[in-house]
Amino acid sequence: MTDQATSAAHFRALHERSEPFLLPNPWDAGTARLLTGLGFEALATTSMGVANMFGRTRASRQEILDNCRAIVDATPLPVNADLENGFADDPAGMAEMIEDAGAAGAVGMSIEDHTGDNRSPIYDFGLAVERVRAAVDAARALPVPPVLTARAENLLYGIHDLDDTIKRLQAFDAAGADVLYAPGLRTLDQMRAVVSSVGKPVNVVMGFADPSITLDQLAEIGVRRVSIGAALNRLALQSFIDGARQMRAGRFGFVPDILPVAELHRAFTRRQAD
Repeated sequence: MTDQATSAAHFRALHERSEPFLLPNPWDAGTARLLTGLGFEALATTSMGVANMFGRTRASRQEILDNCRAIVDATPLPVNADLENGFADDPAGMAEMIEDAGAAGAVGMSIEDHTGDNRSPIYDFGLAVERVRAAVDAARALPVPPVLTARAENLLYGIHDLDDTIKRLQAFDAAGADVLYAPGLRTLDQMRAVVSSVGKPVNVVMGFADPSITLDQLAEIGVRRVSIGAALNRLALQSFIDGARQMRAGRFGFVPDILPVAELHRAFTRRQAD
């Protein structure tokens, strides 16, 4: 297993090169090993994927941390932890979540300004910035400081105000965040506006974006990191549901398309031998 300091240095270096890197999101040890075997350079957890594993719409704080540890243990690749809002409104609680994620082995951490309450979904600007500042301080105090990503969630919760989103990202940049992220950007023009407005690497999630956008186009506008959120998990569940519906109707047309057992064995055996 790669030690945490080496993994953190590698993850930070990925953000410093000129071309973007792909950051797929496994949801358990098995999918982490499959993605490792496919040659990705780093992985990120997905809180929605964790919740889906338990048949719920939200995972608990401990489930998020346990999932992070399971994925870290399953792969030599750097792992970025999706920490949602840290499961705390106050900055001190956010800082504690950063510490616990570091103890779980994460070398990257993403925090967001979504409150968890859809009646008032986004933290007030001042509190949002204070929370990022507290997270930055906690991250820098860890024995192995992680790459800290600050997310502005406006666009996912009906606040279609790109200027306010950029204002928040600029403030998170000034507060010390290492990476900036506004999920819900759909077009290249929106992405370009964000990238050109901040001084830190920008993550773009393609799970909400125009799917015709290519990695080369993202590179041209200066995006440094490209993730997919829970999209792979949702894709897997869609395939599961489609197959189950066929079976319920007494048909089995999906069988020729399933992954051969031998291929799965090769993938997992190769990972165990590394």
